[in-house]
Amino acid sequence: MADIYRMPGHLIRRLHQISTSVFLDGVRAAGHDITAVQFAALTMAARHPGIDQARLAGLIAYDRATIGGVLDRLEARGFVAREVSPTDRRARVVKITRAGRAVLEEVTPAVAALQDEILPGLTAEERETFIRLAEKASAAGNRRSRAPLLPADPLPSD
Repeated sequence: MADIYRMPGHLIRRLHQISTSVFLDGVRAAGHDITAVQFAALTMAARHPGIDQARLAGLIAYDRATIGGVLDRLEARGFVAREVSPTDRRARVVKITRAGRAVLEEVTPAVAALQDEILPGLTAEERETFIRLAEKASAAGNRRSRAPLLPADPLPSD
């Protein structure tokens, strides 16, 4: 019988559980209640004003079918605004609001500070090695993802 404790998929799932817990605890300690996906969406909306929902989903490797729900929650809290694209009536563009920028500015230092806690027990050198290998494996497997990362074409604000 296989040792699941040495299977990459099992270990990645466990690290995701740890990462999610550390993220939520750190953000709550900073006085906010947003998820890692909401943080990523706000970050990209701030970097790329007027980005369409589908492109935003690609930039954060999130499923296009469910990014709308993430944006619904951010919009309900006043962190983003959406409108029909002036160039494609089927698309909706996303703009971060002042409230969204304020939350992002407050929470970003907390998120940066907790990154070392996500990989407890590793030295700084081991964390760098882990990140390099995770980037390599993610890039190599990107095409197999149900929500691939799509940063290929630079956006106007890049």
